[in-house]
Amino acid sequence: MILEQAVLDVRPGQADDFEVAFSQAKTIISAMPGFRRLTLSRCLERPDTYLLLVQWDTLEDHTGGFRGSARYQEWKRLLHHFYDPFPTVEHYRQVDSA
Repeated sequence: MILEQAVLDVRPGQADDFEVAFSQAKTIISAMPGFRRLTLSRCLERPDTYLLLVQWDTLEDHTGGFRGSARYQEWKRLLHHFYDPFPTVEHYRQVDSA
């Protein structure tokens, strides 16, 4: 399992619109092969900042499968104009837990 992590800085004053758009966009990503689950959390100290965590079966399910799909274009249309700056996305493999 791979964990995708992105800190999403939403333009000030657009958080409510972003959350509405995200609720539409999550139906796109959740239908992709290799998708397991996601969480979107809003920062308490910085309310225009969100943490997106997505679990994938493999790195390729995200980088090639989702990002290489036609449906990704709709994801981009719904969400990418909200970000400033554009987020850095990183991927993690679990090594320990408690």
